[in-house]
Amino acid sequence: MPVITGTNKLTAAGLSLGQPKPAVGLYDFATDGGAVSTITLRGDQVPSGAIITDALLHVETALTGGTATDTLQLGSEGAADIQAAAARNAAPWSTTGAKRVTLTATAAPVKTTAARSLTFGINATALTAGKFTLAVWYVELG
Repeated sequence: MPVITGTNKLTAAGLSLGQPKPAVGLYDFATDGGAVSTITLRGDQVPSGAIITDALLHVETALTGGTATDTLQLGSEGAADIQAAAARNAAPWSTTGAKRVTLTATAAPVKTTAARSLTFGINATALTAGKFTLAVWYVELG
């Protein structure tokens, strides 16, 4: 289901559901490649002015290629504000399964200044395989 901008905003002026909304980004080497770059993940955008409060990563296929200590990162407003640059052979990239990233419910939230796609940064050497899903939750203030 696509993100519907402006619904369920939190406001002090009246009643609202004010529920966090998800945005999902998908990466698959077979579709997106693995060149050293910042890849825009396929999926939802986070609306302008949204505050991202939490994020989860599910690595379905291990990310391989390049030098194991080369770093990977996830971003929205900034290049690494969802997952700080971390070596491919370290958490959260080193194994498959569900993971916490560096942006968690107890970390400082991220506020978007424009509608933003979720991004995946590949640093130093290219990947040769991998697949993951990134889910973030955000609120919009009225």
